[in-house]
Amino acid sequence: MNRLAHRRIILGVCGSIAAYKSVLLLRGLQREGAQVRVVLTEAARRFVQPLTFSTLAQCPVLTELWDTGADWTAHVAWAEWAELLVVAPCTAQTLAKLAAGACDNFLTALYLSARCPVVLAPAMDREMYRHPATRRNLAQLAADGCTLIEPDSGFLSSGLEGQGRMPEPADLVEQLVRIFNNQAETDQDSVYGKMQSETASEAVAAGRLAGKKVLVTAGPTREAIDPVRYLSNHSTGKMGIALAAAATAAGAETTLLLGPTDVPPPREVRTLRFTSAADLETLLAAEWPAHDLLIMTAAVADYTPAQPASHKLKKNTDTLTLHLRPTPDLLAAAAAARQPHQRVVGFALETDEAETNARRKLAAKQLDAIVLNSLADGGAGFGHDTNRVTVFDRQGGRRDFPLQAKTELAHHLIDYLADRCFDS
Repeated sequence: MNRLAHRRIILGVCGSIAAYKSVLLLRGLQREGAQVRVVLTEAARRFVQPLTFSTLAQCPVLTELWDTGADWTAHVAWAEWAELLVVAPCTAQTLAKLAAGACDNFLTALYLSARCPVVLAPAMDREMYRHPATRRNLAQLAADGCTLIEPDSGFLSSGLEGQGRMPEPADLVEQLVRIFNNQAETDQDSVYGKMQSETASEAVAAGRLAGKKVLVTAGPTREAIDPVRYLSNHSTGKMGIALAAAATAAGAETTLLLGPTDVPPPREVRTLRFTSAADLETLLAAEWPAHDLLIMTAAVADYTPAQPASHKLKKNTDTLTLHLRPTPDLLAAAAAARQPHQRVVGFALETDEAETNARRKLAAKQLDAIVLNSLADGGAGFGHDTNRVTVFDRQGGRRDFPLQAKTELAHHLIDYLADRCFDS
């Protein structure tokens, strides 16, 4: 299809059982017209022989800084050549090295020299991926501007089931095509993907929310069907957690209302937990009157079972009918109850007619601003460590934010919202 015609990509491969998929990823990128060079870690060579990659890529495969003989600065030349560095699979070991800035092989040296976008596709066992050390490293790399592609869930080589599988090569190719398209649209020249007009550090240093109290909701709700089952969604709360941290960094006294998620909240932020929409309604009633700004990122269920069963429902019929009732519109209620000094910002995740639906929600709920993201945008929405959003405000303003780490985007959003909500 040649959607990546003449694009220059370096494929880094680490020591994971998923390394065999990288051969298929290489072929998929070549079928799209890309020029691909390959870097293997020493551990990766135990899973797939360098000859396989060098034959397909028609280029030497490098592992150590000294593989190139006297030219020990080849990592610099390769970094200048590349338009994209993608590491797939990226193991826990390499994640730790990249996050720490270690430089002990060709891949890590290449990463430190690269000025192109960097895409990492972590692959490891379930508990390794969940471990706090891995989560810290992922957060650091996202903050540094890397695009992180979430691993799939399923059967793992250890025999366990869970999240940790490297996505299928065809799916990775599609995501890399979208990343290149987004790069062209936003004219991002740096691996850090920062906005040209401002940086996150400037937003924080300004102390734009000093003296303000900010309330952030994040994560999904769980609506009980019976004592063991529930209705929910794929929200992880990452965007809201990042916004709570950014608001605190900008000088605000912040409270985070957080739903059921494995993502840890910032230690410096006061955090209260909820499970259901009813729980969140109770917390909002208690907390919202004492705050100046509400940022409602929580993915609240629109419906809840009308009569949750008091016992576990048995599979004794061919079909099961659930009777649902609507949950209260917590965002509209908060906006209706606000005092003159208070501001309310909502989030809208859409799949079609995104702008129309977001603007309608902004007006119908009488919000001060609404942040739109679309599942049609690669790397945006639930689960990702990156996001791409557009903000509409009640004054008619619009601001587009390009794809970037959620931790980075949060600072830009806080700066923008501080300006639109309190300085106008």
